[in-house]
Amino acid sequence: MPTTLQHLETLPVYQQAGSGLLTDLYQLTMMYGYFKNHSMDKKAVFDLFFRVNPSGNGYVLAAGLEQVILYLHQLRFTQVEIDYLRTLDRFDDSFLRELEDFRFTGTLYAVPEGTPVFPFEPILRVEGRIFELQLIESALLCFINHQSLIATKAARMVQATKGLQIDETHSISEFGLRRAQNESAAVFGARASYLGGCTSTSNVAAGMNFAIPVSGTQAHSWIQSFDSEREAFEAYVQVYPDRAILLVDTYDVLASGVINAIAVGKKLREQGYDLLGVRIDSGDLAYLSKETRKLLDAAGFKHTQIIVSDDLDEETIRDLHLQGAPIDGYGVGTALITSKDWPALGCVYKLCATEKEGVLTPTIKVSENPIKITNPGKKKVVRFYVDGIASADLIMLDEEKIPTAERVTLFDPVHTYKQKTLTTYTVKELLVPIFTSGELVYTLPTLDEIRAYAQEQLSTLSRETLRQKNPHTYHVDLSYSLFELKRKLVEKMRVNHQ
Repeated sequence: MPTTLQHLETLPVYQQAGSGLLTDLYQLTMMYGYFKNHSMDKKAVFDLFFRVNPSGNGYVLAAGLEQVILYLHQLRFTQVEIDYLRTLDRFDDSFLRELEDFRFTGTLYAVPEGTPVFPFEPILRVEGRIFELQLIESALLCFINHQSLIATKAARMVQATKGLQIDETHSISEFGLRRAQNESAAVFGARASYLGGCTSTSNVAAGMNFAIPVSGTQAHSWIQSFDSEREAFEAYVQVYPDRAILLVDTYDVLASGVINAIAVGKKLREQGYDLLGVRIDSGDLAYLSKETRKLLDAAGFKHTQIIVSDDLDEETIRDLHLQGAPIDGYGVGTALITSKDWPALGCVYKLCATEKEGVLTPTIKVSENPIKITNPGKKKVVRFYVDGIASADLIMLDEEKIPTAERVTLFDPVHTYKQKTLTTYTVKELLVPIFTSGELVYTLPTLDEIRAYAQEQLSTLSRETLRQKNPHTYHVDLSYSLFELKRKLVEKMRVNHQ
């Protein structure tokens, strides 16, 4: 299925994607202030980034850019929305008339979806009129925060099925629709889950909207609606003889469910079909899967898969894997679609440069909390690879030249005595142009292409960075010029506000 703006605009989930009211009130009040004091055309630059990796992870998988693109492309204030703003009695008619012609005319650079990113690195860099950039803050944060969080959670779960290997994984299907906070979170969460490595979703709307494979068989209610488990299985395979996956834990997995599934499977073989799988949704999954495997193998069903569900998370999946449970697939719901242990990524959107006397000038936010001191200026991010492995990132001022020397030494921006020297490296710039002066210049990849790119990018991370427990802290440095600019601005702010 092609991915184009015209295609996306026809999909139900994208309705109202460009609403001018998808913002917080204080964005509009600031816009009104710029309008009234004649500074609405002042140029500015904002960075969108996060400060802490979620779930104790070693990275974040960037996601949500497609939704950002459609939002900025469609961004308008409808007459109904303007009429609503008039009822708030906060804005005069001249400002509301200005909103009637509002369009995004700025420039956006972004990290492509599926790229592993790290704290304090700009995921998005937006340039343009401060009037426009102020409006879009909350929507951009919403899109990037949510999908990046869920994509990262999915990647952790997929990784848990295979230790630290990036290939030969068992399948994980996303089953979270009924547990998501709302329908939008469910549909976009399914998209992010697939991007992060899940193989399918139970969410049919997500399947239609994003061409994700859909999966699902029957629930316990199907089994209970018949006089016997055997009768329920037989009725199901009459309808789906070529898709026979049977839920075996309604009554007793080993004494009833698997035995009846084998009996039905033998009849299927007489018809030229086979028993594709059984699903266990409760109990000791490690023990039950091992005993189920024995029963299936003894009956000649060595290729029948065992699928498990039951409120799984990455720790449970990892433990099952380490216990040698012969599980072929996992159905994951609540813990994935809600990122249950870490429900918010916490991306922020900070002003890093603003126009002063006609010149774009770096600006900084200073805080008593060092983690909240921003990196000033218009910036780019480059990644260093050594023997194909991502070894360090460098946040640089945009005008700086990318290092090309045979040897480069990086230092920790907080603990400067910590240094890392790289030799024989290659370099990749992470931020790529998406919009230039309001015009889309980026070719949208398909979701399958993004998913494949994400897996390829994850394969460039070291085993230590991928480690789920206490992962290695990936090295992210500030260039010397940026480090000095930050130091001088902090000192200047301290002197000016004494």
